[in-house]
Amino acid sequence: MIRTTIFIIMLHLLPSLILSPPPAAAVAAAVLASASAVGADAAVTFGAAHAGAAPLGGVDHAASVAAPGKTAPVCAALVAAAAAPPDARTIVERAFDYLRGKNSRSVVEMTIHRPDFERRMVIRGWTRGRREAIFFIDAPPRDAGNGTLKDGQNMWTYNPKIDRVIKLPPSMMSQGWMGSDFSNNDLAKSDTLLDDYTHNLVEQKMVDGRAVYVIESIPRELAPVVWGKQELAIREDGLLLGQAFFDEDMVLVKDLVTARIEVVDGKDFPVEWTMRGAGETGHWTRLVYHELDFDVDLPGGLFTLSSLKRGGR
Repeated sequence: MIRTTIFIIMLHLLPSLILSPPPAAAVAAAVLASASAVGADAAVTFGAAHAGAAPLGGVDHAASVAAPGKTAPVCAALVAAAAAPPDARTIVERAFDYLRGKNSRSVVEMTIHRPDFERRMVIRGWTRGRREAIFFIDAPPRDAGNGTLKDGQNMWTYNPKIDRVIKLPPSMMSQGWMGSDFSNNDLAKSDTLLDDYTHNLVEQKMVDGRAVYVIESIPRELAPVVWGKQELAIREDGLLLGQAFFDEDMVLVKDLVTARIEVVDGKDFPVEWTMRGAGETGHWTRLVYHELDFDVDLPGGLFTLSSLKRGGR
């Protein structure tokens, strides 16, 4: 709308301007699967659409403007400024903060599906800021009370059967949580993506009337991470649509697709998250949010080791 308004004003005030249209944007490389397709093993995954593809073509640029004197460059700059997308890191930060809010409370159901079995768990969790998270298994009874605490770069797990707290080494942060396709970092919505990677905007497109940014995140040198890169599809309001994880050889390992966007506590939120192993038929884990509240009052001492042993109570 801003660009259209500026363009109309330019046509009225500067009839001598000659407008040159930019090249067409590259066709979107990411295909975001629907929730039903993912559940039926028929989805085209976000990451698979990128695997082996040529570098993405970048974002649309504003039309160039040529006219006598100095007026045209000024107007061209105004158009370009109106069209310029946010900085890539800013987009990722916005998505991270959108998912967590200032703090949050949630109850989710996790389904771990394999070709020969399926099991479900109910998980209760809380987050505060970008660095703190704690969550517990409520069901089934045999797993109830198992908990995980994340505080900055540190993570602990608690097993009530042996009444023992174990601090996880950094190498375990990317391991699957309770045998699922979600890692410890994934469930805690860890801020390592912000601190350990550099981010580049590789594509911008319109989906259902909203801008969607495709971000390529490359690990910093010596960063303690296992991924060779990550790719994210983020809507302009910060809503995460998809995320793909690649190994050091840039081979897709797993990808995440979010679905069933509903209004939750006053804002759009995907209540279904499916993580799928690349090339593995019938191998996926799904999170479905049953309860979610943002910016709630949290009890003191919640994100502590003693709270971890008490089940958050």
